[in-house]
Amino acid sequence: MALIHSFPPAVTPDAHTLILGSMPGDASLRAGEYYANPRNHFWQILGVLVGAGPDLPYPERLSKLTGAGFALWDVLQSCERQGSLDSSIVPSSITPNDFTTFLTTYRGVQRIFFNGTAAETAFRRHVIPVLPSLSCSLCRLPSTSPANARFTLQRHLDAWQILRADAPTRQGR
Repeated sequence: MALIHSFPPAVTPDAHTLILGSMPGDASLRAGEYYANPRNHFWQILGVLVGAGPDLPYPERLSKLTGAGFALWDVLQSCERQGSLDSSIVPSSITPNDFTTFLTTYRGVQRIFFNGTAAETAFRRHVIPVLPSLSCSLCRLPSTSPANARFTLQRHLDAWQILRADAPTRQGR
């Protein structure tokens, strides 16, 4: 089993909200893009919320996302995994990303949303214990993965509206 690595964060200095996945799936790793599987609802949801839809070229999607104050990253920096399922991650192989440096660098991040249970669980297990402090609000959202087949696109949209609902204002920054 090979060691796989996540991508660098998609973030700008004025980010207020961080969206975290666990680790990119095989389609994303091959494409070098977050949420590259066309059956994943992520970009369709962000298309509705901030205009970063899957019809746009990937760099434009990231620009729309970050331009709206959102950052995108993964909890895990590396791990061993066969296939794309989070349940296939070898627990002893997990190395989390450096959130101490990230949150020190991007002090405007006030909210962290987890794209699914695996991302939240990994963050609580591997990141929170080593953080000197955490003043962000944390919220788990239903995974946009095609493996979460019980969620229709509309059901995802309904749940993910919270990203828009409580977004901090960008005035005064």
